[in-house]
Amino acid sequence: MSEKLEVGSIVEGKVVRVKPFGAIVSLGKVQGLVHISQVANSFVQDINDHVKVDDVVKVKILSIDEESNKIALSIREAMPKEERRPKNDKPFNKQPRRQNFNKDNNEQGSSNPAQEYFRPHSSVNASSDFEDKMKEWMKQANDRQTSLNKRANKRSY
Repeated sequence: MSEKLEVGSIVEGKVVRVKPFGAIVSLGKVQGLVHISQVANSFVQDINDHVKVDDVVKVKILSIDEESNKIALSIREAMPKEERRPKNDKPFNKQPRRQNFNKDNNEQGSSNPAQEYFRPHSSVNASSDFEDKMKEWMKQANDRQTSLNKRANKRSY
């Protein structure tokens, strides 16, 4: 590997060590780090599931710090663009939001559970329903506070 290393270039390297935080990749006479966040497109729980010692991998050079002799590498960025997309297949925020409109009663449809939950029900008096929920919430809050006070009093002895 006599080629000159430049930021942005894609080169092949050999994994020489695997640590919990990333993989050390040899690029000939120098070594660089592929941080665990740069190993795959998806969340990496255990790096050993993705790379092993002596694996030959393509990496993109993200940065070169000549003073500290550190090279940041990325396996994820070296992948072809089709493979970079997460396995969910859907790009983020690319699809327009849809409004389900029910023509019969001029209300939003039930596509959004939050809208369904917070929509007032005609058969229930809204103010009494609110008061009941508020009373229940206050009871729960008082119970939690009582429990916390008991714990605090036990610690003070």
